[in-house]
Amino acid sequence: MKEKSLKIGVEIDPPTGKLGVLIPGIGGAVSTTLIAGTELVRRGLAEPVGSLTQLGTIRLGKRFENRSPLIKDFVPIAKIEDLVFGGWDIYEANGYEASLYARVLNREHIDPIKDYLSSIKPMQGVFDRKFVKNLDGTYVKSTPSLRERVELLKEDIAGFKSRNGLSRCVMIWCGSTEIHQKPDRIHESLEALREAIDKNDPRIAPSMLYALAALESGIPFINGAPNLTIDVPAMVELANTRGVPVAGKDFKTGQTLMKTILAPGLKSRMLGLEGWYSTNILGNRDGLVLDDADSFKTKEESKLSVLEYILQPHLYPTLYKNYYHKVTINYYPPRGDNKEGWDCIDIFGWLGYPMQIKVDFLCRDSILAAPLILDLVLFTDLAKRAGMSGIQEWLSFYFKSPMVKENLYPEHDLSIQSMKLKNTLRYLMGEEQITHFGLDYYMSGEQDPAKSGL
Repeated sequence: MKEKSLKIGVEIDPPTGKLGVLIPGIGGAVSTTLIAGTELVRRGLAEPVGSLTQLGTIRLGKRFENRSPLIKDFVPIAKIEDLVFGGWDIYEANGYEASLYARVLNREHIDPIKDYLSSIKPMQGVFDRKFVKNLDGTYVKSTPSLRERVELLKEDIAGFKSRNGLSRCVMIWCGSTEIHQKPDRIHESLEALREAIDKNDPRIAPSMLYALAALESGIPFINGAPNLTIDVPAMVELANTRGVPVAGKDFKTGQTLMKTILAPGLKSRMLGLEGWYSTNILGNRDGLVLDDADSFKTKEESKLSVLEYILQPHLYPTLYKNYYHKVTINYYPPRGDNKEGWDCIDIFGWLGYPMQIKVDFLCRDSILAAPLILDLVLFTDLAKRAGMSGIQEWLSFYFKSPMVKENLYPEHDLSIQSMKLKNTLRYLMGEEQITHFGLDYYMSGEQDPAKSGL
């Protein structure tokens, strides 16, 4: 039986059966942290801290109604007990071996679930070193034909669903950052993209092959890296044609999370910005990949765009027209997955007097990313069952560089993104949107403009 929205008539298929989570890059630090953490939560050995779907509430109606259910009790999302993990990697290590190599989780978390993690074995990945220069995959599909690679990935998907008795799947890219690419004519239409793949066009990145395999299989695709991948007209066309949701791009975890919290606060108080210098050090495989200038260029553009859209210098030239923004990432092996993001922010206030803000965020990259992936998988699966297709802008909350419809600018303000996400959930379930207007509590009778004619 389908669940009906009260006002808009949306029917949401119930989350029956098992949900497959297909991950390109399943042996990486982020993926293994997600998988191990989910299993620990399922066994009652940990709490899903950082996950909105598992711990978050949503306010419904007026404040005096005191209705704030857990999100997982309000919308029909899949239960984490029903998640089945699988995917691809360019290294053959199983989940337990990969978790040890990643050095994110302590042995006290890994060893109790060794049996489970050891059962997570990757399928051979699709890899092309010219797109990720600092890695050299050894466990890869050997066929040189791009179309054959897509078909092999589709066979992998079908086999994974069959072996595990899955009713549906979601694919989420947790692989490395590829070299910087700009949209080209081959990305302008689905016909052009497929023709380029059939001709083994060297501009087709591996992430695009995964995305194409997913969408052609009717599976939603989420892009967790700043790669071009699905952020092109051809992929959006395919997603809409197949009725499949897509979302991305680039998980918003450490330093950029801080920017989307701090920058809106500066703008809301009309405080000016002279400059914002950001630097990072990290030592995991992601840091190694980003040590290549072409891959860093992809990440840099994702990080730099945030301030421009939040501060809107074209609207506030006195405050933001000429600020200086610099982002650097430095590979520092001793730090491992424990990234440090340092920000030096030069602001000015009344009469132009200067002030400074300094932020030193000693974060854990994969610890911050894992709950985001869990939420994205569950919400994207919900979108698919609700009949939503194409770009899911309501999931911008989770991304550094959110996808939006052509001719729209992306919203980066974290509080607005949060409101957009929760209002979408209210909309799907037929509840009124929350605007935080509030004056209706203080206006009654002749004081109410609607009743007095004012």
